Amino acid sequence: MDVNKTNQAARPDSTADEQIEQSLYARQEKIYPREVHGLFARLRALGVLSLLGIFYGVPWLRWGGHQAILFDLPARKFHIFGLTLWPQDFIYLAFLLIIAGLTLFFVTALAGRIWCGYACPQTVWTEAFLWIERKVEGDRMKQRKLDAQPWNARKIRVKATKHALWILFSLWTGFTFVGYFTPIIELGQRLIVVNLGPWETFWIIFYGFATYGNAGWMREQVCKYMCPYARFQSAMFDRDTLIISYDQARGEPRGSRKRSADHHGLGLGDCIDCTMCVQVCPTGIDIRDGLQYECIACSACIDACDDVMDKMGYDRGLVRYTTETAMHGGKRHIIRPRIIVYALFLLTIMSIFAWSIAHRVVLELNVIRDRNSLYRETSDGLIENVYTLKVLNKDDAEHSYSLGVSGIPGLALKSDLKEIRVEPGGVLEVPVRLHADESELQSRSSQVVFTLVANDDQTLSVTENARFIGP
Repeated sequence: MDVNKTNQAARPDSTADEQIEQSLYARQEKIYPREVHGLFARLRALGVLSLLGIFYGVPWLRWGGHQAILFDLPARKFHIFGLTLWPQDFIYLAFLLIIAGLTLFFVTALAGRIWCGYACPQTVWTEAFLWIERKVEGDRMKQRKLDAQPWNARKIRVKATKHALWILFSLWTGFTFVGYFTPIIELGQRLIVVNLGPWETFWIIFYGFATYGNAGWMREQVCKYMCPYARFQSAMFDRDTLIISYDQARGEPRGSRKRSADHHGLGLGDCIDCTMCVQVCPTGIDIRDGLQYECIACSACIDACDDVMDKMGYDRGLVRYTTETAMHGGKRHIIRPRIIVYALFLLTIMSIFAWSIAHRVVLELNVIRDRNSLYRETSDGLIENVYTLKVLNKDDAEHSYSLGVSGIPGLALKSDLKEIRVEPGGVLEVPVRLHADESELQSRSSQVVFTLVANDDQTLSVTENARFIGP
């Protein structure tokens, strides 16, 4: 056997393996998205400004004598615009998570990945970082030219300025994030005198670093490789989901031409192959290749293509929001059974949540019976049961309470505690004894009802059932 021929025959496979390995581990090329103007760009800018304004502005608002939104972990209470929640109110957090999930399903089934393109934190902060980059380095062509030239004093100055602004913006983001857990005014005062605690310092730096890395460096890679939403979004799509799509029937065959040319006579479609839709895409895809999981539905390609169509004198909508059914000549059905079911289910959950919040009782009473002895007989012949009551005041004000008991004729309540007074968010243990005449007991185990009422607000009351054990 000729060894040389055998080696030569093996080389093509080896070369192919090397090419595959090189393609798998190729360096990620930087994307320079072109700035675009138009209706959707204005809507996206409005969304970015609104969401950033809410994030940075809300911690500075005051409501009811404290920060409007404050997750006070050491005190185990969460202030949300006048509503104070405690760890015992975890059920409301579960409601919020269910509502958020259903809202995501509803919006995705209706309009695709519109959340990604307009409201996702990764998109919002990336847009802010891109704006800073354009202000410092210039437009797309200037950025490419700057990155391609060798390092010099001007390049170092421009790059250092951009990254300094990015870092400051990121640290301010981290500071604001921590301000939702530590009163932000107090946090700012301690920052000025350099007296931050270790955990506050850690989270400011950590969250700032995460913002700087995700929005400044990784950008579209977070959407393409890290975000799970892009992977399971197709499960919520159907043929009537609104998507951004390129009209192949109208645009193909694509090709360049003069503005005054009769492109139909030349056998060309409306697409002039200017690649503007690719240049403005923040994830670097070509929308003309069809729906792709990397598309975040930011609509930049729609604005860019509409602008080109206006300049060429063609109708808008070569790239547009549409549905798969409409693209194939069918009738578009935005409102359909799936959307109605999602909407009704979401409305039901939100109604239950709103009702439970409106009727939320800020007083809890737990009755724990002494299990060391079933009952005792007092010196005067009465049957005694011992209980420990745990009173939880979930209101923002201190209250004193009156305690009563019923369920057995002649039942007497005894307690060594003269007054039941509980501070806001406090828990008070109240040991009590119940005395009953044996002749009044109808069975060995009788039900009794404890009633707790606030002295300054009769509507603030709670009842709790317990068992009284006798002979």
